[in-house]
Amino acid sequence: MSARKKLRAIMAGKRLVLMPGAYDALSARIIEREGFEALVAGGYAGIGSMLAQADMGQSNMRDYADHYARICAAVEVPVYVDADTGFGGVNNVRQMVHAFEAAGVAGLFISDQVFPNRCGYLPGKQIVPVEQMLAKIKAALDARRDGDLFIAARTDAAGVEGLESAIARCQLFMEAGADMAKPMGVAIRSHLARSISFRSKTITSLSG
Repeated sequence: MSARKKLRAIMAGKRLVLMPGAYDALSARIIEREGFEALVAGGYAGIGSMLAQADMGQSNMRDYADHYARICAAVEVPVYVDADTGFGGVNNVRQMVHAFEAAGVAGLFISDQVFPNRCGYLPGKQIVPVEQMLAKIKAALDARRDGDLFIAARTDAAGVEGLESAIARCQLFMEAGADMAKPMGVAIRSHLARSISFRSKTITSLSG
């Protein structure tokens, strides 16, 4: 089974699967050797590894594609990655999907922040109009050459406009065809329950 099919099986399953975060190829290999089924390569971790700086949108798509390619080459388990905002408009999103596919990633998620992106846990975030994010999701789905590539959409609306806006955006993301919708920063138990109740494929996470 390919890494992309494995990630899809994990995401479709009913059990909890812990996917630790890797910041480079060595940490990815350690995660694999410890027996984990998949791993995440996040944007903040990537910037920290590449530049020893906080994630404030100072890197670019090619830097990330090269970084993720080294991680994917080091392991056999699925690698699920942070695709930032898609690094621009719909044309940038298409190029990103092609580059990340070539790098070997099993799945990716795009956020609805304005470009340049900043880590979801940092203050001062701004989000794009939902119509722009829906166009990016559709561009990403259209650009993938391997139908098993897992494409998720993340919203940072909870920290900007509140929980109701985040839930509404996740509903629209799923309707647009995203494989998963993630309301970033939703951490209160009752809010978690509400954010996942409207559709089984909407998943919330505390990871970046």
